[in-house]
Amino acid sequence: MQHVRLTSPTMKVSLEFGHLQIILLTFFVVIYIFFMFPTLRLTKLLNTIVLRSHQNPTQNSDTSTGNMASSIEHRTVNVNGINMHVAIKGPENAPVILFIHGFPQLWYSWRHQIEALSSLGYRAVAPDLRGYGDTDAPAEVTSYTVLHVVGDLIGLLDVLAPKKESVFVVGHDWGSLIAWHLSLFRPDRVKALVTLSVVFNPRNPSRKIISTLKAVYGDDYYIIRFQEPGEIEAEFAEMGAERVLREFLSYRTPAPLFLPKGQGFNGKSLDTPVVLPTWLSEEDVKYYTSKFEQKGFTGGLNYYRNLDRNWELTAPWTGAQVKVPVKFIVGDLDLTYNSLGAKDYIAKGGLKRDVPLLEDVVVMEGVGHFINEEKADEISKHIYDFFQKF
Repeated sequence: MQHVRLTSPTMKVSLEFGHLQIILLTFFVVIYIFFMFPTLRLTKLLNTIVLRSHQNPTQNSDTSTGNMASSIEHRTVNVNGINMHVAIKGPENAPVILFIHGFPQLWYSWRHQIEALSSLGYRAVAPDLRGYGDTDAPAEVTSYTVLHVVGDLIGLLDVLAPKKESVFVVGHDWGSLIAWHLSLFRPDRVKALVTLSVVFNPRNPSRKIISTLKAVYGDDYYIIRFQEPGEIEAEFAEMGAERVLREFLSYRTPAPLFLPKGQGFNGKSLDTPVVLPTWLSEEDVKYYTSKFEQKGFTGGLNYYRNLDRNWELTAPWTGAQVKVPVKFIVGDLDLTYNSLGAKDYIAKGGLKRDVPLLEDVVVMEGVGHFINEEKADEISKHIYDFFQKF
């Protein structure tokens, strides 16, 4: 059957007038939005809607090095007497977020956050710390104190934020410890701070760190095993860099870590297969392995070898508070949350006492130590929601 549309002249005029009304209405809506929302703000709003609409607790962003690395700028910057590799993404004049990695990781551990936060209008800056990846590794153990590393980061900010303005900071593991000290030493350079996994550790003037850890956990505690230069490196070399990284990155036991000589992590057999968690791909492991085979673990281990030296050097800050706005996030399966009295320190108000501008503490259920990779989307959202207040 053929359908015929009959249109009279009166109907045609009416339809054309209706179309004109729609066009005019659309024009006025666009003008209203333009004046009510500045361009950057509107972009952030739309990006936020996209990020949240795609939120999936069981699925992280693409972890392939190829897709991500191709869109991230890589630079080498001379800071504090060393050449530092840094990954950067985001508009040049946008607010800077400095991401500080931990052990045994690299700038790459922030790959998801770099993509997410740069798409929301921030400039993401993630260096390889001294001793890691493509950044120089000074030979002397004593060159890895918190003063050295904070000095590196201030030098980096002087290059990437040359007007001396404050920046947002995010740290994980040793990166959190460095971020706490950056905020303690130079609060003028930190606009707000998000720390993951490691709480602020106020200096106790009556107890050195290594002797205390040894008394509490014994000689097989991993930090004690790291103290003698060359010893643990030889054992790691025998295990192979890939096996070591698989062990560390898949560790999610809510208890202290022990490394008995000649055995695997917590005494298990070295023949025991290591099953990667769902958030870590073989390609991720390959990237980490390539960098640690090239550089070795000594640079990262030297941070641990300066714990007592840091205790001595930071004596002038005994009793000092961290006075920048802070959000702290940790997984309830994180070994750091389940050792050294961290739970009580948080629950009984110690963290709020020492960090008076602490705004929020988030404990994520069923999440381990490498929280920014395991729950990448959620962490990106936590960071964005906190920093957009400032």
